This record gives sequence, C-alpha cells and structure tokens, in this order.
Amino acid sequence: MRCASLRTPRGCAPVCDAATLRGVWMGKALRGRALAVLGLGIGAGCGLAGTVVERPSLRQVFWAIDGVGLVVASALLTVRFLRRGHDGVAAGLLVFAAGESLLVSGTAAGLEASVPSFGGVALRAAGLLLVSIPDAFATWVRLVGALASLLFVIVAARILWGEQLLPTSSPLPFFAYPFLVLALVGWMWDLIRGEGRHRSGD
Repeated sequence: MRCASLRTPRGCAPVCDAATLRGVWMGKALRGRALAVLGLGIGAGCGLAGTVVERPSLRQVFWAIDGVGLVVASALLTVRFLRRGHDGVAAGLLVFAAGESLLVSGTAAGLEASVPSFGGVALRAAGLLLVSIPDAFATWVRLVGALASLLFVIVAARILWGEQLLPTSSPLPFFAYPFLVLALVGWMWDLIRGEGRHRSGD
C-alpha cells in the first residue's frame, strides 16, 4: 500500500493516495460480492433440497439455511445497489429480505404450523417484482423474476383467502420454486460476470 506520512500534533499519520484507497475499496466490494454470490447459491441449493426431501427435520434444516443465506445475500446486495443509485432494486431486495425473514421464522414449527408465517410469500413476490422492473439485470433474469413473483402472488392470495396451503403443496407453490431458484441463479450469474449498468463503479 502506497502511503506517505503526514506529521500532526499527535505524531505521524499515514496518508494514502487515491489509487490505493480505490484498490482497498474495490477489494472490499469484491469480498461483499463473493459473499452475496455464496449466500444466493446456498439459498437456491438448500431451498430446492428442502422442497424434495421427505424427512421433516431435514427439510426444516435445509429451509433454515436457505432463509438465512438469502437474507444475508439480500442485505449485501441492498447496500451494493444503493451505492450505485439503483434505489428501486435496493428497495426490492430489502422487501425480499423481509419476506425471507418472515418465512424462516416459521420453519422450525413444521409444515402445518408454519402456514401463518408462509404468508411472507407476499413480501417475497413484491420484492421479486421490484427487483425485476428496473433495467439492472439481464432481460431473461428480469422475466423469470417477474414470473416467479406472479406465481407467489397467486400463492399469497390463496393463503390470505383462507386456504390451508402448505409450503410443499402442488401445483403451487411447489412449481413456483424452480422459477425462484432460476431468478437467484440469474442474480448470481450477473454478479459473477461483473458487467452491466450497475457495475460502473466496480
């Protein structure tokens, strides 16, 4: 690190040039991006695994890890997009994180008892839609996200209407999960590529 010494009344303090400070900032940004990709990957993988396993205790573990991974990744991405001036995407990620937090809060209760907290799919749907509207991700990612949002809106409406809809019910929400996972993979792909309008500061 290239730094000079600046004499102050309290002694010498290091002063770094702009290039060095930018390098430090970029290093932190890359670490944050890597953690976000990791969180999204864990969330996508564990979410699907929890949907297909038969053992209740194993399902709850997978879904708990899934929820935590997605909340952490969404929080990191919220900060990332705020710094780049994409307030709409950042707001969507914040709403998405709130929905995932509500969903994970009912995981340990089991399928039937988690139905009230499963109403958090409404926030999940709203978050996906807010993220998909702006031109921040690739077109196919936005389309998949919007479709997943629509499917979860239907799920949320049925739950709010009073239907006892379990997280594993088929056809919905069971067949909405692949579209959610595909949207998450699209976010990961976008971050790994490191290209796009929102990366002008990378």
